[in-house]
Amino acid sequence: MSLFRDRPQAGRKLAESLRTYAGRQDVTVLGLPRGGVPVAFEVARALAAPLDVFVVRKLGVPGHRELAMGAVASGGVRVLNDEVVRLLGVPPERMDAVVAVERRELERREKLYRGSRAPLDLQGRTVILVDDGLATGSTMRAAVAAARRLGPRRVIVAVPVGARPACLMLAAEADQVNCLSMPEPLGSVGQWYESFGQTSDEEVSALLAQSATEAAGERTNRLPEARAV
Repeated sequence: MSLFRDRPQAGRKLAESLRTYAGRQDVTVLGLPRGGVPVAFEVARALAAPLDVFVVRKLGVPGHRELAMGAVASGGVRVLNDEVVRLLGVPPERMDAVVAVERRELERREKLYRGSRAPLDLQGRTVILVDDGLATGSTMRAAVAAARRLGPRRVIVAVPVGARPACLMLAAEADQVNCLSMPEPLGSVGQWYESFGQTSDEEVSALLAQSATEAAGERTNRLPEARAV
């Protein structure tokens, strides 16, 4: 039985669990692309908070790409799993080569998604990291570690559905985890949505642009009226 109709509906339900952050001036919502962005868009809209994309690229061990030895993320952040690097003896030059490849892809995606808009400043802010679900939690774990490098006051993980072990693991690393449902067994994230089609790059770009436009309109509406001379 599905829990959500689609990602936007899941985002609206998720926003209800985050109402305490509505209307605050220190909150930024970050969507993990691609599927997390439609969810994050609804969360940001409901909370009247700015929305940005937080791109995370796993650094796979050479010859064993499924095994992560770290990640690179938005903001020029690099996070390494020193234990994996040490145990497998990954030489610095191989590490640098993997980082270079993934950073190029990260920069390509950021330019595609954000266009000419500068990334949002996270220093001292409450950051809500949003995805459409958690299976192993490895990507979100890297996102939490990377986001902390950018100086936020608090890092919150918010997802509509997730595996209980992943949500519990992240609870030890984030300041707060909002996981609406933790079905056991989880199976795949997609099975808990009636509609779970792939989110396109174009959709991500459009949602970010729409959110920026709406935010600019809200700021204009809040400006005090000019006094008559």
